Amino acid sequence: MQKPVEKEWDLTIGPDTVRLLALKARAISAALSDDYVDGQEHEIEIDGDAGDRHQHDGLAEEEEENLTEEEFRELIADLNVDEAAELIAIAWIGRGDYEPAEWADAVGEARQHNGKRVATYLLGMPMLGDWLDAGLDALTVA
Repeated sequence: MQKPVEKEWDLTIGPDTVRLLALKARAISAALSDDYVDGQEHEIEIDGDAGDRHQHDGLAEEEEENLTEEEFRELIADLNVDEAAELIAIAWIGRGDYEPAEWADAVGEARQHNGKRVATYLLGMPMLGDWLDAGLDALTVA
């Protein structure tokens, strides 16, 4: 009988928290870009007299995006130093920068990030939601 391989990591951050942050990251990246101008080239005008009579409130979309990002930032701010470092390491593993076997190295490197800039750093990753899920999967399967 083969002895099961013991994992070299124990997550301080809960997997549900990582999944929630992945969902929030996807919502933020799926939101309208900042250069979108309501009523400009993005809308179709049928003729000179016919316009879009639909009363569209672009502010509602903007508020939703800001709330999602604000919630993401608040969740990150609530993490302790170990959880924040692990979250960054999970993203790096999901992105392929590290292998699950390199968990300690990834967390050690992630600890060097300034605690106040963790959310900004993570939000700068274009596929953060996917990378968090992939990293979490790699750690829980490995």
